Amino acid sequence: MRTIFLSLLIASGFAPLASFAEKADREKEVNVSADVLNADDKNRTSAFEGSVIVTQGTMRITAAKVTVKEDPERFKFYTAVGSPVTFRQKRDKIEDYIEGYAERAEFDDKSDMLKLYNRARLKSSQGEITGDLITYDMTRELFQVSGKGGTETVPASRVKATLMPTKKKDADKDKAPAAAPNPPLTLKPDTTSGTSN
Repeated sequence: MRTIFLSLLIASGFAPLASFAEKADREKEVNVSADVLNADDKNRTSAFEGSVIVTQGTMRITAAKVTVKEDPERFKFYTAVGSPVTFRQKRDKIEDYIEGYAERAEFDDKSDMLKLYNRARLKSSQGEITGDLITYDMTRELFQVSGKGGTETVPASRVKATLMPTKKKDADKDKAPAAAPNPPLTLKPDTTSGTSN
């Protein structure tokens, strides 16, 4: 199993993804639309099925099915499956969005842990990372990306990261303007010798 830890991503300029979620979204209401809802109050479980769309503030999740379990302390554990599950959310205090894709996503409200399984991908204007499992600890702002070991019939998947270069537009603006080039020399006829043709 191949793993990229946050420190490597920070060193490579990928740190902005580490604090990606708009924190104000957590205080907003959650809206869910689906074709079918099956709720079991006794077991504190709800299953939304069929073109499920979950929104909360700037966050939007789409999936084929979303199951929500609530523990006695009222913390929720969400599992979303789809082909793929997608999510999009504005990054905190930045005009940029993070987008994610996976075949399954789990979010634990108690531990603030998000896990994306199978062909997981995160992207923003800063770059893109892919792997078999992406785990994000929202409390500690740490994430980990893992590849998957291969078998005789299935090749191994590797962690991949694409990093966008930092734009130097603002850095160039602070530099002093370059000196103007010297004008070309102009040749004049010699008028001191007194001879002419």
